[in-house]
Amino acid sequence: MKRREFIVGTAAVGLVSAGPAAAHQKAPFQLPPEYLPTIVEVGAEFPAGEIHVYPNAFKLYWTLGGGQAVRYTAGVGRPGLYHSGRYTVGAKREWPSWRPTNAMIARDPNAYAKFADGMPGGIDNPLGARALYLFDDAGRDTYLRIHGTNDPRTIGRAVSNGCARLTNDHIVDLYDQVPIGAVVNLYQQYPV
Repeated sequence: MKRREFIVGTAAVGLVSAGPAAAHQKAPFQLPPEYLPTIVEVGAEFPAGEIHVYPNAFKLYWTLGGGQAVRYTAGVGRPGLYHSGRYTVGAKREWPSWRPTNAMIARDPNAYAKFADGMPGGIDNPLGARALYLFDDAGRDTYLRIHGTNDPRTIGRAVSNGCARLTNDHIVDLYDQVPIGAVVNLYQQYPV
């Protein structure tokens, strides 16, 4: 997207806090106001109905057409685990179940081996309230997701095993707008 982004008026989209889906946390957490979804100008060359993730800026854009998009603040994959490319939304799940990949288990067995049989969806599940499953050009599941999180403190940080994440409230908002087959562009992550 072009750097000429700006807020259209003062329109903020979505909810102010991490919301009730994160109410199980031990310490209260208030999402910084600048992390709220906002309608921004992005340039007319971006067609409606696409997702664009800019990992170094921690921003995800849902294009609306007419040169506008909803900008969300996202958490992204750690360097070396983030995979840029063009994908499509091949599946969607509400309160999805989760199983760490074999690579995650091999990389950090102390953290992930106990979940090798999977975890049902729910408030403690790391995929959060909703997940968009990213598929490659051949129609195969890449195991990359755009999902919610049970830890909204990870928004605006590169901490995941490759997925992009939004707060549970924000992924519910995005999920309701994104159809199966929507194009997802994950842009290059540069060393900082």
